[in-house]
Amino acid sequence: MPHTDPKEACSLVARFLPEIPAWPQLPKRSFLENMYAQFSEGFPGVVIEGDRIYVDRSKDLEKPLEQLYASYLENKVEKYATSPDYAAGLHAFLEMELGVPFATKGQVTGPVTWGLAVTDEHRRPVLYDDTLADALAKHLHLKAAWQERELKVVSPNTIIFVDEPYMASIGSAFVSLSREQATSLLEEVFAGISGLKGVHCCGNTDWPILLSTPLDILSFDAYNYGSTIALYPEEVKAFLERGGVIAWGIVPHNDQDLKGETVQSLIERLEEGMGALNRKGVSLRLLRERCLVTPSCGLGSIYEEAAAWALELLAGLSKELRKRYIKEG
Repeated sequence: MPHTDPKEACSLVARFLPEIPAWPQLPKRSFLENMYAQFSEGFPGVVIEGDRIYVDRSKDLEKPLEQLYASYLENKVEKYATSPDYAAGLHAFLEMELGVPFATKGQVTGPVTWGLAVTDEHRRPVLYDDTLADALAKHLHLKAAWQERELKVVSPNTIIFVDEPYMASIGSAFVSLSREQATSLLEEVFAGISGLKGVHCCGNTDWPILLSTPLDILSFDAYNYGSTIALYPEEVKAFLERGGVIAWGIVPHNDQDLKGETVQSLIERLEEGMGALNRKGVSLRLLRERCLVTPSCGLGSIYEEAAAWALELLAGLSKELRKRYIKEG
């Protein structure tokens, strides 16, 4: 969210998303809420200087790494709490009176994305250091587990998303990471989540990599990349049939696109995406039953008024889809 006041951001979420409220990340409030810095707290050797975050490999990391692995083995998640300085929106959310929502949604930055974006002191991505990559996955495992424990106070049903925008780079000439490595890292983080597990990727990627993991919800930018998932109808069909859910990011996350959209125009866009899969043999009934609608990506880079409009559109879209699809059966 683009706000700097966490209470304002949380109030907007509670107003428009009462059934599955999500705590808001507030990157404009502080660099500590940047998606890479936000979950770095407590990682061995991490340094934040101004708007740069890196891991100083020249330090003696043996003891901090031992402590991390000991906490992991003993499941001491409280040592990997995310403090108010790093997530003011989360702590304001936990203090709000939200009634009894069906579920609550939280998020952590994924290991592939964090490991490629954060470097050592020589600007080499952490992911290419085997020791740090393994430690990173366990660190995020603990971060997710702690967050889920806190959110269960609000609702016993939790959804934790692992945000992986860098998955769009897998297979490119710029990223040296195998499918097996990416899957292994994700599964380590998933192992820290007892409730529903989701992955969000806001670009095009090799969707079968994600669909082959034990995730429950696949979230993607359906506004800009709605047709890409239709390239893999068999994998999508198998995912849905095992109980998976697709979160269609159909509400755009930039000011210009938002100005031109209505609930009806977004329904048409969504049905076009579902239709592409249906024409390849995926049941339309199943697509509708196992469907969530979301913004296409985070709303942190737009104006506050535009973010409010995006959530209003989303709420209106959800209401209209329920009326339409439940009536149709």
